[in-house]
Amino acid sequence: MNVSLASELSIVAFTEAGKRLASTLEEKLQQFDAQVEVLYKPKPFTETVQQAFKDGKALIMICASGIVVRTLAPVIQSKLQDPPVLVLDEMGRYVIPLLSGHEGGANDLADKVASLIDAQLVATTANPYLNPVYTVGMGCERNCPVEELDKLLQSCLAQAGINVDQLQSINSIAIKHDEVGLIELAKQHDKPYRVFSVEQLTEMDPLLKHRSEYVYKTVGVYGVAESAALFAVQQIVQSELQPELILAKQKTNKATCAIARSYLDKAKN
Repeated sequence: MNVSLASELSIVAFTEAGKRLASTLEEKLQQFDAQVEVLYKPKPFTETVQQAFKDGKALIMICASGIVVRTLAPVIQSKLQDPPVLVLDEMGRYVIPLLSGHEGGANDLADKVASLIDAQLVATTANPYLNPVYTVGMGCERNCPVEELDKLLQSCLAQAGINVDQLQSINSIAIKHDEVGLIELAKQHDKPYRVFSVEQLTEMDPLLKHRSEYVYKTVGVYGVAESAALFAVQQIVQSELQPELILAKQKTNKATCAIARSYLDKAKN
């Protein structure tokens, strides 16, 4: 699973200093439309925290990491299923992504939280030494208005917890090479607009979250937005890392949008 600032988050604190930090974080996160609850000395503690975890809520624990490990150990399942868990010291100096760092989105969430409170990110997985690269894939009906495309794009960016400046490109399928709305959208945001052939996009089939037989019969691929985003980011990074969807296909009546991510090695750039 992936997390964004629009996800549900529970902030758990034990001390007065931790409570103040939790309140500060709550205020800052709510600016991004995050659904935040602060749990101060929750009772019963173990059951409350475990239930939030099982409900899929991202946890920001302002306490010792040992407490978190002992509390969550009985309910941890898989890095592919568990929500992200961060640990912060009560002074807000350090942010540690403890569980579900890459696949669950804890690394990204920790990076965002650290930037919001001017803290030091302390990550122990391999990917923190890599630069994330984001690309958008979009599909649409012919002559879809740029206003509708932009509204969908902005909604998707908010759900993914990133901004348009972090995007490398806007991408689609080759038959959309002259789609005025998509071309104008890319121009408005000063991003390259790239299109790819059916053969190229088909390479991404195993990574798709949504597969549409209707789309396949119409254009020859099972999903334009997802496959275009994935293929585009793979072409930019050119690494052995498999690209991933951080936001699966979202749609309106006339358009679709998805966001993909991969990583560039900081040491090589």
